[in-house]
Amino acid sequence: MPLSTETISERLSKVVDPVTGQDIVSSKSLRPPRMEGERQVIEVELGYPGKSQIAPLRMAIETALGALIAEHSLDVRVTVNIKSHQVQRGTKPLPNVKNIIAVASGKGGVGKSTTAVNLALALAAEGAQVGILDADIYGPSQPLMLGLDAKPESRDGRTMEPLEQYGIQAISIGLMIKPDEPMVWRGPMVTQALQQLLEQTNWHDLDYLIVDMPPGTGDIQLTLSQKVPVTGAIIVTTPQDIALLDARKGLRMFEKVGIPILGVVENMCMHICSQCGHVEHIFGAGGGARMCADFGVDYLGGLPLDIRIREQTDSGRPTVVADPDGEIAAIYRDIALRVGVKVAARARDVSALFPTIVVQNT
Repeated sequence: MPLSTETISERLSKVVDPVTGQDIVSSKSLRPPRMEGERQVIEVELGYPGKSQIAPLRMAIETALGALIAEHSLDVRVTVNIKSHQVQRGTKPLPNVKNIIAVASGKGGVGKSTTAVNLALALAAEGAQVGILDADIYGPSQPLMLGLDAKPESRDGRTMEPLEQYGIQAISIGLMIKPDEPMVWRGPMVTQALQQLLEQTNWHDLDYLIVDMPPGTGDIQLTLSQKVPVTGAIIVTTPQDIALLDARKGLRMFEKVGIPILGVVENMCMHICSQCGHVEHIFGAGGGARMCADFGVDYLGGLPLDIRIREQTDSGRPTVVADPDGEIAAIYRDIALRVGVKVAARARDVSALFPTIVVQNT
């Protein structure tokens, strides 16, 4: 005899998803029970890429159900279903891309591109389909960081195929020019080039497209924020006051164009001496956390000033790939999980549920 929904909910109401901090019943992760043949399926659906969380969460559910599993022929499943979420007004979701996440900074040199590529790789490691768009036309760095040197192919003469590396899709203007060739373009040309990279790339069924934004808050960034359908933005900063000053401007820019802030990542928050282990806050301490408190946004995580991060990205093997089991990669994975949860909490995009209405003369 199948278990009642009430009994299942009562048993599982104390099972907490360690990533969201909510129990699986009140968070509506528990799907309605169903029968498949003679077995009753108990399914918990995660809205974020949580490959590393599936096994421990299933074990917690099985522990909560106990002997009921055998007595009632229960089949416990934990699945992932990443949905499209709302973007800012005046823009439409991109075909084959569920969610676009902008990674931005108020000024250059704070590790924005390093954060973007490791975030993309961490989301992919958790089971998501991920792409990365290098939107920094003047200083593209993703080809070097990903170890890419091939040119994108076009199968129809109009669109481009993204390159694939380490399980993610990537496109960059840096793949189409010589490494030492400067882009002497004015703002309108840059904006047009970025829109072409975004819209004329044949992205393949992406759950997330990470956009490595150019630094600053000028015309190019504003235009991108108004024309690119962004689900949310991440601000990258260091604890230094001058970096935080510009990071605040970047955050305000996204607020003005209606793009929600998913959180703040703080790079170079400390230096740990590789010889003696001494910890020193070279660029100050607590600046990122204070900024988050001032604006009411989440502190996604802090990363140390570590020579390995620089060496690994310069070699074309970012930290999440070069040392996947290391402590720094674990920080990136934790940030990726937090970002996935923040995106999943956004209102769903329901535009695909409505038919297209065409008015014709008859």
